[in-house]
Amino acid sequence: MSQWEKHNAVGQILLWSAAWLLISFMLTNGAAKPYAFLTRLAPTIMGISIIVLCNLKLLLPHFYFKKKHLLFWMAGLFLLLSTVLLMHGIDFSWADILNQRLADTPRRARKASRLAGLKLMAHLTPLVITFLGSTLIEISRFANKKEKEAIELEKEVLETELKFLKSQVNPHFLFNALNNIYSLSVVNSPQTSESVMQLSEILRYMVYDATEERVPLANELKYIENYVELKLLKDSRGMDVQMQLDQVSGTLLIAPLLFIPFVENAFKHSKIENIKEGFVHITLNAEGKQIDFQVNNSLPQNQFTKDEVGGVGLENIRKRLDLLYPGDLHNLKITKSRDSFLVQLKMDLS
Repeated sequence: MSQWEKHNAVGQILLWSAAWLLISFMLTNGAAKPYAFLTRLAPTIMGISIIVLCNLKLLLPHFYFKKKHLLFWMAGLFLLLSTVLLMHGIDFSWADILNQRLADTPRRARKASRLAGLKLMAHLTPLVITFLGSTLIEISRFANKKEKEAIELEKEVLETELKFLKSQVNPHFLFNALNNIYSLSVVNSPQTSESVMQLSEILRYMVYDATEERVPLANELKYIENYVELKLLKDSRGMDVQMQLDQVSGTLLIAPLLFIPFVENAFKHSKIENIKEGFVHITLNAEGKQIDFQVNNSLPQNQFTKDEVGGVGLENIRKRLDLLYPGDLHNLKITKSRDSFLVQLKMDLS
């Protein structure tokens, strides 16, 4: 028996005993003869203790909480009758009543029978109240416990899913960044060292900041800037890449790595190397705590895909947004036309 279960049983015994003591004290003027009052009430207190202990330790866990409701109520009735007979059986004088029925007039026999019935009801009443009350309290406590367990389980599931989704984003981005630096090193670009520094900032963000639940929005935007600059360092010959990101307050916080999959997919599927038709346009407008983030990229006429457009990264972001910013806290709209792919994400960072 756990400490909580012990305290719960003792608490209920004290509760129902005190309640019945108070009621009896007021109804029978127990102050006049306190010793007689306590002596008369002692069997009832013992009965209350038996009812609470048997109900909490046997009937409820073995019958009610195992969906055996009929057996629970039958066992409860048996418990009540057994307890009242054990504690007060001598008061009923069943033998005397039976003898009166045989020897006296029918009127006196009926009177004695009614008296015995009244005594039985008087002794049963506190036990019935205790049984029903302890049952309701324990059912309520059990329901609250199960609700808390369900909430904790749901929280664990969400945290596990979020970690899984985030872990899928990080390697995807890291793979692209390393490819960019490799391309620079192959041609011995003098800007290789700068791109290494940018990658270092990216990795620092992923290792430290991205493990937090929320990060400054300014850091997330710097992460995007570093990514875009790495892509341009690889091959920036007149490519139509535009990026307009508002300056944001340092107090604005956001879940990490939400924007980068949209940017990654824009570069991956726009065929940006096509100087005439390829483009990637990235904008972020901030008004107070309302964020409007957009990524618009070209789609080539002859569809080429390393992965399907909007692949694993976008699907992960949809799930993360639903989990982290449910309901009206975000609005994600993706529009695909014949020659462009537009992502519009509005968020409330309140």
